Amino acid sequence: MANKHPKGLPYLFFAEMWERFGYYLMIGIFVLYLTDTQTGGWGMERSQASDIYGTFIALVFLTPFLGGLLADRVLGYRLSITIGGLLMGAGYCLLAVKGEFAFYTALVLIILGNGFFKPNISTLLGNTYNEDRYLSLKDAGYNIFYMGINIGALICNFFAAALRNNYGWGYAFVAAGIGMFIGVIIFWAGMKHYKHADVLKPAKPEDQPLSRILGLTIVPAVAAGIVGWLIPGSIFGSDSTDAFIFGSLPVAYFYFSLWKKSSPEEKKPIGAMLAIFGVVIIFWAVFKQNGTALTTWAEYYTDREMPAAMVKPAEKLFLVQNVEMKTDSVMLTDEQFRKIKDENEKPIKAIGTPDYFKNVPLAQRPAEGEKLPLISTELFQSVNPFWVVVLTPLVVMFFVFLRKRGKEPTTPAKIGWGLVVSALSTLVMVGAVAYCHNGAEKASPWWLIASYGVITVGELFLSPMGLSLVSKLSPARLTALMMGGWFLSTSIGNKLSGILATMWDKYDNKTYYFLVNFVLLILAAVAIFMMLRWLNRIFKEHKAA
Repeated sequence: MANKHPKGLPYLFFAEMWERFGYYLMIGIFVLYLTDTQTGGWGMERSQASDIYGTFIALVFLTPFLGGLLADRVLGYRLSITIGGLLMGAGYCLLAVKGEFAFYTALVLIILGNGFFKPNISTLLGNTYNEDRYLSLKDAGYNIFYMGINIGALICNFFAAALRNNYGWGYAFVAAGIGMFIGVIIFWAGMKHYKHADVLKPAKPEDQPLSRILGLTIVPAVAAGIVGWLIPGSIFGSDSTDAFIFGSLPVAYFYFSLWKKSSPEEKKPIGAMLAIFGVVIIFWAVFKQNGTALTTWAEYYTDREMPAAMVKPAEKLFLVQNVEMKTDSVMLTDEQFRKIKDENEKPIKAIGTPDYFKNVPLAQRPAEGEKLPLISTELFQSVNPFWVVVLTPLVVMFFVFLRKRGKEPTTPAKIGWGLVVSALSTLVMVGAVAYCHNGAEKASPWWLIASYGVITVGELFLSPMGLSLVSKLSPARLTALMMGGWFLSTSIGNKLSGILATMWDKYDNKTYYFLVNFVLLILAAVAIFMMLRWLNRIFKEHKAA
């Protein structure tokens, strides 16, 4: 890696790996923490937790617009990345403090920190490949970088399970913060290798000044968000959803005006990127349900009982979640939970969350009061990054094979096929629902593992290709800003994922829940393929230029 690629790649790889370690550790246990009523969590109903989760991961990917803009024009990439890493580390640690003020302050720090960190480390990486000797390796560099993201996401959940099961939620969140600080230290250690790639992009005469951009986007976005929150009732399902949608409109309009006012030679590539941004929203809406709907499936619908031979090794690694059998435990709907919670002044201890044993046959249930060792739910969050690490070399080899025969799809076509493959993963879950008779019985964990495997192939066709596409098509002075646009589409998709997840309990037959996701992905794929000739022409023209 060091011989062929820029010397800064290993440092950026490990900095991003540790940053993702912290982020995915926090995300992997977030909904579990919010809905927990037994071990110090917040005891929220599942729809409320899904709404907070969706809003949080949406805002996490909305702030890169601002972070990319400030890095392009004022701060530079290295300083922005440093500020972002320190803010996120502090936010993760603050989550260990129980209290409403600390909780929301921590989320704000993480949201702002990610805005400074996420778009700029991706842009800095792309800039290190701008020398002629590295240009042909840029796609491979992003694939290697993407593997670093997923190594961090793979290992973090084992730390989360061990710490929260044996010491408490707070220790797990502090571990996320420590991981982030390690990432910052590694990033500092490699400064000399990407100093040359950290160049401010002065605005051209046709560009709007920074103060005007902020005045036309950030101020209206905040004001619109407040209006959305304060509107009586809710238009889109909840106050937070209204606030997010209203607040996103000025930012989306900014990108539209950026395209409209761009020069003729820049108009086509910017327009192509915006078209792709709009379509991939659907991918993220489905993919990001790993923290909500698929976590619910893993916790209550999946057979998590360990084989006897695994129990002792797992206990030594603190990866066992012991669940106590109680005959009075029941599967509560959100409405039932809310009623019980309102009628009890004290926190609910024994009831309030769906019971793991409800769909276990009577003959297989442990005795009253007996504890059953289970695989910790958050470990299923490591399945997707595991598949990324395993499948990335195979996907790269597959495209090399096609390239040698002159049949490699274009970058836009790869994104389209990524949507098709992702749609197939939802059909795997339809099979899981049928197999377990709509949750009346436990489903084998292999269904979830297989679904993650299929959607990971779709992800590898789409996500690193999106980062590479932005790096290739963006005008040099707007690269970080357009990277922020890619993350804006991720943000909107993330929020939509939370909205879809709040509907989980409204589907008596979960088959229809997953079929809705299938239809959304297929429609997105159709949209890409309908634009493919236009997108390929722009991509080819820009590449030739």
